[in-house]
Amino acid sequence: MIIVITGATGSGKSKLAISLAKKLGAGIVNADAFQVYQELGIATAKPTPEMMMEAPHFLFDFIPLSESYNVSEYQKDLRSTIATLQEAGKPIIIAGGTGLYIRAGLFDYNFEKTPHVDMSEYEALDDEALHAKLMEIDPRSANSIHPHNRRRVLRAIEIFLATGHTKSSMIEEQEHKPIYDDVIFFGLKAEREQLYERVNARVEQMFKEGLVEEDRRLVEKYGRDVGAFQAIGVKEMFPYFDGKESLEHCKELIKKNTRNYVKRQDTFFRHQFSIKWIKDENDILNYLSSLER
Repeated sequence: MIIVITGATGSGKSKLAISLAKKLGAGIVNADAFQVYQELGIATAKPTPEMMMEAPHFLFDFIPLSESYNVSEYQKDLRSTIATLQEAGKPIIIAGGTGLYIRAGLFDYNFEKTPHVDMSEYEALDDEALHAKLMEIDPRSANSIHPHNRRRVLRAIEIFLATGHTKSSMIEEQEHKPIYDDVIFFGLKAEREQLYERVNARVEQMFKEGLVEEDRRLVEKYGRDVGAFQAIGVKEMFPYFDGKESLEHCKELIKKNTRNYVKRQDTFFRHQFSIKWIKDENDILNYLSSLER
C-alpha cells in the first residue's frame, strides 16, 4: 500500500506522517523538492534528525547543495525506493507538498532526454523578461509556471528549442494515469486563514531557529547561483545581506511568498489528484479500517 499525505506548507504533514508510520510500520518517503538537499534545513522545514529517528525516512537530505536535482531524477529515485520498500513488505507513506514531484513519480510521466541547446541568451534575462519569452512560445506552460521559478521556465523554453514542440503539447500526449494500483491520496485540510496564521508563525519560528545565520553561511560557502536557493526563505534574504532592505522587510516577503505558494499548492492538489481530505490521523486510520471490512 502506498499512502500519500500531502497538503499546503505548514499543514503538519511531517508530524502526521511520523505518527502514522509508527502505527503502520511504514517507511516515509520525501515528496518535497527542496528537502532532498543537504545543509538546507531551516528554510525547508526539514524533519530534524531526532524526528527521522522515529521512523525510517527516505529521499531526505541526500543531494549536496553543489549539485542540481530535477523532477525526472526524483521520479527514478522515488520509483526505486518504492520497489525496495515493497520488496521488504513495508507500507509506504509519501509525504510532502511538491505536487509535481508526486505526480511525476506515481503517474506515467515520460521525461525524454533532449538535445543540448545554448540557453545563454535566455539565462541572461531577468525573471519578467524570461517569463514573457515563454508566454510567446508556450502560453499554457507559462500560465502554469510562476514567473520567479526560473528553473522551470528555462526548462520549458529549452524543451521547445530542442524539440520544436511545446512542453504543454508533449504533456497532453501522455495519458498521465497512476502506475500503481494501491495508491491512496490524503490531503490535510485547513481553512485558508488558519493556514496563513500557521505560515506566519512558522516563519517567525524559522528566524528564531537561526534562518539568517544558516542562509548567510550557505550563501557565503556556495554563492547565489545554487538551484536549491530558489527555496522560499533563502532568495528573499539576499537584499538584506546586500544592505538594501531591512530584516523585517525580508521576513514579511518570506511570509507573503509562502502564502502565495500555499494558494498555488491548493489549486494544484484539487485539480491533479483524487484526494480524500482529512483533518487528522484518525481520519486516515478509519478509512484504512473500512477497507479491511
